[in-house]
Amino acid sequence: MSEFNRQVTPLHQSAKEPLPSGGWIEFEDFPTTIDVLGSLLYFLFQDHWQEVGLGHMVDGSVLELEFPQPPKIIRLYDGYLTVVTEGWHMHLCIEENQGGPESTTPKELSRKRLVSRAALYRRFNPRGQVRSWGIQFWNGAGERMMNVFLPNPFVGENEDLLPENKPDLRKLGLYEQLREIYVQGSQLIPYETNPLKRPFVSVCRSGRCNPTRNWQPIYEALRSAVAESGLEVDVIHSGCLEVCKLGPVVFYSGDKTWYTCVTSELAQDIVYEHLCKGNKIKSHLYPPAKDL
Repeated sequence: MSEFNRQVTPLHQSAKEPLPSGGWIEFEDFPTTIDVLGSLLYFLFQDHWQEVGLGHMVDGSVLELEFPQPPKIIRLYDGYLTVVTEGWHMHLCIEENQGGPESTTPKELSRKRLVSRAALYRRFNPRGQVRSWGIQFWNGAGERMMNVFLPNPFVGENEDLLPENKPDLRKLGLYEQLREIYVQGSQLIPYETNPLKRPFVSVCRSGRCNPTRNWQPIYEALRSAVAESGLEVDVIHSGCLEVCKLGPVVFYSGDKTWYTCVTSELAQDIVYEHLCKGNKIKSHLYPPAKDL
């Protein structure tokens, strides 16, 4: 794993896109490496969830979602960032999607799904006045993906428009901070490591394939073993881990390893042997170890 670099190298790449009704959008691009995108999105959705919106914006329609409270889940699995709230959830591909343990995603499709361009934007009206601020993402095919809507100084707390000459300019603070960190590289990323790369071990709780399987004892065994070992590894439970009819399934994000038919005893071995010593339990790997 490459060393996390808190200093973003500026791209010095900008573009202006005219709008059909007049005005234009000004884009300032920034790198789309996993460390840049991971730190940016975690910063927005974990630390500034109450200030941002999320959605899509194309001619004829706008979808904008707000965070009523901090997200329940912010997790990276198989290339996709998943953010879960009480009322909705989203997925955004910010790292190569392999297609589960058997790597079923074709390379061309994986490249298309991945965020390949990202930019801070300002939207100008025909009179040259900025009226909205945000972040735009594009996939590998050049198609627009989702937007992050940043605080607007012309909009009040109840979504009412403030008087033209009385904008709340304090709301531009988040945009300016993001610009300094990710576009200009004049400030450091506010994390020592990529927060989305913190390792986790997860047990599948899905009952779709094996409803009689009991995942809770495996989860508790993992928690107990990780706590006893002192590892800085999150223990979670999740939905389908893409290995069906071989549950309970356990996934370790540190080296992207799947285990099947896990028992409480095996869960402890996974922690003590694999996570602590680096020795995988080959008899329960998925796909099966080739040398067996």
